[in-house]
Amino acid sequence: MTAVTRRLAMAILNGFDAFFAEYKNITLGAQARFESADWQACQKAMRARLELWKQKRAIVAEAARTITGGTIENREHWLEAKEEFAELIRNHDNFEIAQSFFNSIYCLVFNHEKIRKQHTFSLVPAEHAGPIDSRSILRRFKYNGDNTQDIIRSLLEGCEFNIPWEDLERDIGFITEAVNTQLIPQLNRGDQEVWVEALESLFFRNKAAYLVGRIKVGSTSFPVVLPILHTEESSIYVDTLLHDPDDISILFSFSRSYFMVDAKIPSEYVAFLHQLMPHKEIFELYNAMGMQKHGKTEFYRFAVADTMESEQPYIIAPGIKGMVMLVFTRPDFDYVYKVIKDKFTPPKEMSHEHVRSCYRLVKRWDRGGRMADTQEFNKLAFDRRRFSDELMAELEKEAPSLIEVKGNALILDHVYIERKMIPLNLYLKDCNDEQLYSVMDEYGKAIKQLAAGNLFPGDMLLKNFGVTRHGRVVFYDYDEICPLTDCNFRRLPVPQTEEQEMATQPWYEVKPEDVFPEEFRLFFSGNQRAKKVFDELHSDLYNPDYWCELQEKIRNGYVADVFPYRRIQRFQQRDEGINGQVASD
Repeated sequence: MTAVTRRLAMAILNGFDAFFAEYKNITLGAQARFESADWQACQKAMRARLELWKQKRAIVAEAARTITGGTIENREHWLEAKEEFAELIRNHDNFEIAQSFFNSIYCLVFNHEKIRKQHTFSLVPAEHAGPIDSRSILRRFKYNGDNTQDIIRSLLEGCEFNIPWEDLERDIGFITEAVNTQLIPQLNRGDQEVWVEALESLFFRNKAAYLVGRIKVGSTSFPVVLPILHTEESSIYVDTLLHDPDDISILFSFSRSYFMVDAKIPSEYVAFLHQLMPHKEIFELYNAMGMQKHGKTEFYRFAVADTMESEQPYIIAPGIKGMVMLVFTRPDFDYVYKVIKDKFTPPKEMSHEHVRSCYRLVKRWDRGGRMADTQEFNKLAFDRRRFSDELMAELEKEAPSLIEVKGNALILDHVYIERKMIPLNLYLKDCNDEQLYSVMDEYGKAIKQLAAGNLFPGDMLLKNFGVTRHGRVVFYDYDEICPLTDCNFRRLPVPQTEEQEMATQPWYEVKPEDVFPEEFRLFFSGNQRAKKVFDELHSDLYNPDYWCELQEKIRNGYVADVFPYRRIQRFQQRDEGINGQVASD
């Protein structure tokens, strides 16, 4: 090892430690922001934390250039620096995230080109389960059959909020009743010991705090989550008890924003969460914890391993082809790859940078359970032999500037990856009447909840929404998305002459920001069955007044209540929401 490579490795580790310290400081403020009901500050802090990795990466990369004295692009230096870095982080609590930070510096220096495993930790598995029973992350209570209320009281009081409970005894009663009616059969299993365990740190997101734990009965366990909400009057209350695995999965969904969790060692929390939700991949849990950059590393490792185990080809994704994006996948893969076309299909006229800016906006916005999270990659390499002839022809036609072929390697310059869903327009072709009613209600709720979060989807065609395995409708086409408050919602002018009435083009002035809600009916062209149900459930969306009133509320500081569970599950019915309607799922 040379002195230069040792200094390079140390600079990267120092940069990572600085990043993590600042990341922790932003996260540590989550409880105070929740207690003061400063929801605008919550959103600002979330966006600041999302930008932190890139900010620190740029600083460290510049320092690396100085340290190496103009030889930063010498890959031999990086080979040695990687070995030195591996030694430095051998006993580091968060070595696996530090590896991702090293990778990120390398990718920035070399513009994501020639990412090799000998120079980075891109394909190094991070076996870091963590001591999941450590008292540093868990509070544990032994259940004896008669101490339900005592355990609940200890759990709630142990949260150590600095504001009072609205009615602690009432909440203990609600939870006790829910346990007695819903969970007791699972607790009575002979002589097996029963333990209640809860993570010490709360999970903060949007306008809620979540106490996350599990009940262990012998060698089996099942999750429990207590959502805690603010009354807006300087007190708090427990809203419900979640224990169904599907409910817990939705809470940690890919369509929701990242939590703020005071976790000194995130891998310990991820290991615990993975036991609660074994069907979720490790990268999904790191993402949920707000470690999305390391989640990207874990996803890459997952995708490479999954591809190696498959013989399926890459094909064009089912559904109507997009005007802006070319989308492909493998039949046995749960994710799709999205590439921005070189030229957009008319009438789309925006720039490539506009499309990228829309994806960046979604990344830092509160997705509210209605927008799919994405992973963004540069210079992503594939095996050219795995691409179907049809897909290869489509890539060469629609995005030739993004393709580079080197032997059997096909390198795509820029790719978004997101969870695969059934396009809503395809789902409607085969659904029965009950499913139609449910999914059209979901479609309307998705639009309303996006709007309540100050987002207007722009292009609300059915093909731009997907249906998840839980039957939820999620938006995934972002090229026309914008803040709701940037729109000008108008009524269609009434024709004054026969000539105006017969005109095939608008006879009135239309500015780029103008939106005519009465035209939303056109999104159902060709599917009158779906339109009839939507009109019954959500015809208020055709009224410009609905949108203008919501805009005014948002401009006055309104932040929507976004509940990742159904209204019927709540212990009490309250009045939060939009125009009397709770913004929940």
